[in-house]
Amino acid sequence: MSCSIPSSTYTPPPLARPVSPAARAHYQAQLDEKTKPLGALGGLETLALRLACLIGGEQPELQDPQVMVFAADHGLAAEGVSAFPQSVTHQMLLNFLSGGAAINVFARQHQLALTLVDAGVIGDLPEHPQLRQHKLGQGTRSSLHQAAMTEADCITAIKTGQQLVSATPGNLLILGEMGIGNTSAASLIISRLLGLPIKQCIGRGTGLDDPGLARKQQVLTQVLTRHAEVSDPLGVLATFGGFEIAMMTGALLQAASEGRVLLMDGVIASSALLVAEQLQPGIKDWAIFSHRSAEPGHALLLEALGAEPLLDLGLRLGEGTGAALAYPLLVSALAMLNQMASLTEAGVSGPAGKIECTP
Repeated sequence: MSCSIPSSTYTPPPLARPVSPAARAHYQAQLDEKTKPLGALGGLETLALRLACLIGGEQPELQDPQVMVFAADHGLAAEGVSAFPQSVTHQMLLNFLSGGAAINVFARQHQLALTLVDAGVIGDLPEHPQLRQHKLGQGTRSSLHQAAMTEADCITAIKTGQQLVSATPGNLLILGEMGIGNTSAASLIISRLLGLPIKQCIGRGTGLDDPGLARKQQVLTQVLTRHAEVSDPLGVLATFGGFEIAMMTGALLQAASEGRVLLMDGVIASSALLVAEQLQPGIKDWAIFSHRSAEPGHALLLEALGAEPLLDLGLRLGEGTGAALAYPLLVSALAMLNQMASLTEAGVSGPAGKIECTP
């Protein structure tokens, strides 16, 4: 059984105000007046301009940056699509809660507030100040046999993601995830929504060997064939996705409606953005892509969205780690815009040799 959901079932929040041409021209003029040749800081200037336009104000600044890591299990993991057992999801959540995961390290290093969300992890988790309990079930169903989620659970997950963001401060959001089998779910979403062969969209995930990769490709091909009629974004999300991907979709929609910068992580978080973009065209304009994942489907998704990531380090961990690593670049870009002297202030000659100030 598949799940096709009419667009009238869910109405996404409207996007925040568009960037005005006057604001863009104002910030570009500021950048051009800095004590450097035009464009000498390359992509950092492009990044500063984007951030300034999204945040606004005379001194655009990042405030209370947030990392939300959504975790859930996937029924599809039982079909042998991952190199790790499904129990690792629960084990890694305990590691997050004890502060020992990579995202904990990077969040502490860069003073990023970290929230963990149990969207549907198998097994109970202890109470913890960083943990939000929103379990929608003991993992999703296997999409090889039926839709991963019901229509009601999919909509509930999206709205839960919205509510979590609405109750959280800040003007920048990083989304991370944890869930054995979720690269398969993301690959299925990307394949169906972009109309790409599944073979082009899948990688080794947690480290599959060649026979494991062949098995993954076979299973995912069967999943797509079983649900060949599903094409609407909500139906695709419910049929192929996971509780954590659906909650991330809602979180992204809410954040963009509030004018927050979306600092995107890898393939799984980006698959949620792809769903959000089809539900609310233009949300991608609020997204800055931190890195290009080693998962093949991510490069194809970035190309489809016309996005150029900041880093390319062969990352494939998830958790929001790529976005956390890219975060200092955003800090530097705005520091340059706000603190670097202008030619006039410094008494430095412009490109034509003219002194830009009166001593």
